[in-house]
Amino acid sequence: MSAPAPAADRSGAPRTVPAIRGSKVSEGSAPLVMVTAYDAPGARVADAAEVDMILVGDSVAMVVLGYDDTLQVTVDDLVHHTAAVARAKPRPLIVGDLPWMSYHVSTEETVRNAARLIRAGAEAVKLEGGRKRVPMIEALV
Repeated sequence: MSAPAPAADRSGAPRTVPAIRGSKVSEGSAPLVMVTAYDAPGARVADAAEVDMILVGDSVAMVVLGYDDTLQVTVDDLVHHTAAVARAKPRPLIVGDLPWMSYHVSTEETVRNAARLIRAGAEAVKLEGGRKRVPMIEALV
């Protein structure tokens, strides 16, 4: 499976969170807007609403998959849903969420899991945590 082309702004420049933020600041626009989508129809709605970013979040566990919490969702689940969002080819930046325990074991595993989301079409990844996650974040950037 090949990843879609990176999201681009109206000028065709690649979109990143800093680029989006900088553009909105220079335009005097509203804050960054991110919504969650788990599939192609949701991505199309977000695109039509002209949001800045789409998060394919671990909340898919409860919203779509029927789990009681986000602890059950896997990297495979997030890869599947990230790819579904990416296939819609939305303009907003696609952010893939690294689920719980997919970035807690080692830096190598963190990079491997983030790469899977990127290959599926994510253009950025999100993870949560404090100082213990700094080595993982440094490895990703």
